[in-house]
Amino acid sequence: MIRIAICDDEQNIRAYLVSLLKKDNTEFGADIAEYSSAEEYISDDKEYDILFLDIELSGKDKKKNGMELARVIRKGNKKQPVIIFVTGYEKYVYDAFDVSAFHYLIKPISEDKFTDVYKKAVSKVLAERNHRRHVMIVPYHNGSKSITIKEVFYAESQNHKIILHTYSGTIEYYAKMEDLENELKDSFFRIHRGYLINLDHVEEYNKSEVTLSNGESLLISKYKYTEFVKAYLRFIKNEDEGV
Repeated sequence: MIRIAICDDEQNIRAYLVSLLKKDNTEFGADIAEYSSAEEYISDDKEYDILFLDIELSGKDKKKNGMELARVIRKGNKKQPVIIFVTGYEKYVYDAFDVSAFHYLIKPISEDKFTDVYKKAVSKVLAERNHRRHVMIVPYHNGSKSITIKEVFYAESQNHKIILHTYSGTIEYYAKMEDLENELKDSFFRIHRGYLINLDHVEEYNKSEVTLSNGESLLISKYKYTEFVKAYLRFIKNEDEGV
């Protein structure tokens, strides 16, 4: 599922982009949201993979045009979307480099150009997802350490520390389990307050525990069981489809 936002004060442009997105999303699903102003986008506080953003965006706050919204997004600590600027004036395009915009579309939008830019954006999103699924960076001694996600069986929360249980032993560092959970949410699941497990290492499970490929059995909260099963089946389905 690709999460897409369209932020443009022209309803007809939003409708046109939605129609093009629905036509081009035959291989995978897309969750599409529309916003008519920067204020509306910011107040919704959601995260997206791709953002189609009107540079000449207008709203209650005249200073919050599309470029200013992009700057706010880039300064934030949330997930960074691939930004595709939509504009009626090509002169604004050069400012896009200041906010690491991926590409731009000139109004009136050519369907062929849209398809080309959109497919490249989706490829970038999927490549980033694939990278996140394979590698994680953790604090290690006075620096950092790169770990292949495949080698992590599970993460344990203990005394304000994260303990990673891996093929080669354990790695401990200070961090919040909630932050790690958000980082690894596509391939890990928090079965208990103290355990975040790698779904790729699940061997078997029942309503009281989950057994991993290293032979360890971990307690699963009764409140988490139903969501865990859904997450695990979704993970297996995505792996089979190569998503």
